[in-house]
Amino acid sequence: MSMTSNRVANIPQYVFAKINQKKEALKRSGIDIIDLGMGDPDLPTPKPITNKLINELNHPDNFKYSTFSGCTEFKEAVASFYKTQYNVDLHPETEVLALIGSKEGIAHLPFAVIDKNDYVLTPDPCYGIYRMATYLAGGQNYDMPLTKDCHFKPDLSVIPEEIKQKAKLMYLNYPGNPTAATVNVSFFNKVIDFAQANNILIAHDFAYNMITFDESAPSLLQADNAKNMAVEFGSLSKSYNMTGWRIGYVVGNPEIIRSLSVVKSNMDTSQFLPIQKAAAYALTHDQKAVYDNVEIYRKRSRAMVEGLNAIGMKADPPKGSFYIWAPVPDGYTSEEFAEGMLEHAGVVVTPGSAFGASGEGYFRISLTVPTERLQLAVERMNDHFKMKTVTASNPE
Repeated sequence: MSMTSNRVANIPQYVFAKINQKKEALKRSGIDIIDLGMGDPDLPTPKPITNKLINELNHPDNFKYSTFSGCTEFKEAVASFYKTQYNVDLHPETEVLALIGSKEGIAHLPFAVIDKNDYVLTPDPCYGIYRMATYLAGGQNYDMPLTKDCHFKPDLSVIPEEIKQKAKLMYLNYPGNPTAATVNVSFFNKVIDFAQANNILIAHDFAYNMITFDESAPSLLQADNAKNMAVEFGSLSKSYNMTGWRIGYVVGNPEIIRSLSVVKSNMDTSQFLPIQKAAAYALTHDQKAVYDNVEIYRKRSRAMVEGLNAIGMKADPPKGSFYIWAPVPDGYTSEEFAEGMLEHAGVVVTPGSAFGASGEGYFRISLTVPTERLQLAVERMNDHFKMKTVTASNPE
């Protein structure tokens, strides 16, 4: 008898797990690996936030269970942050829910709002949890291609009528992972109009909300009537360098949030109270450290884009997030290119195909290493491609 369900057995290996296995094997053999794969900030959590955590650890009452929906202090902080940043009003008790990182909430959402064989409209390429969560909840994914010609926005007009009738939920993500694209409120207004016309709920993954390079990223909740149809997932992981803290939130439509809270109350007991209170401090105090981090990513992205273009690998500057989404050189698939970079240059990049079929032909670079390491990565890429060119032109 198999000890694994068919559902789990049919899930492919997580792409980063596969990359990490190869990476660790090369590191054990003495290879210096430059890891531009996972989006895990190398910058520290700002000191005032860690000091707040330390202070909260001195209060024994904080070692008790949190309420299932999160502590009042954190939910009020999220509401205050939305009012300050986006001029959006939120009721802390009905329109805010604490999460153990936004990934957890995104993964649980389909269990709360779809039924077996309902369709979920999924951007392609995208963060893989959208597809996996839909699959685990018994739903069907319908991919919405994101292409450069459409500025990495889905063309809602080409979704077939029969799919719209079966769809219950749509995922969106701006600033985008992996595309580094941004949108304006006008686009979100069109999305909400589409959602209302077709009775489709919207879930916006806003994990990179504060990391933009041209202009601030809007919240989906700034769109007209957005709360009628939508929720938005936020995280402190990227903007505040708190990936390991596992703290996030979902805001918006109270009925969707209530349904998600039912799922969560049967699955977990919210996040450790000192972490919630430190996160509340982060959201309601000086944001200078966040803006300083963005300037570091801006310098890194400029150096990396200039370096890639200098060796003939065209790359556009990112508009948001801390990724570069670039086309692979001619003659390679995304996976071949990523494997070649790791095995021959000691550089980890993520193949675009890991994010979906429309990601084929691209690779993603994470700007989460210092500038000098990014420049060294470009040098190694260039050396590898010179070697490949010489090998190809002189096969003997």
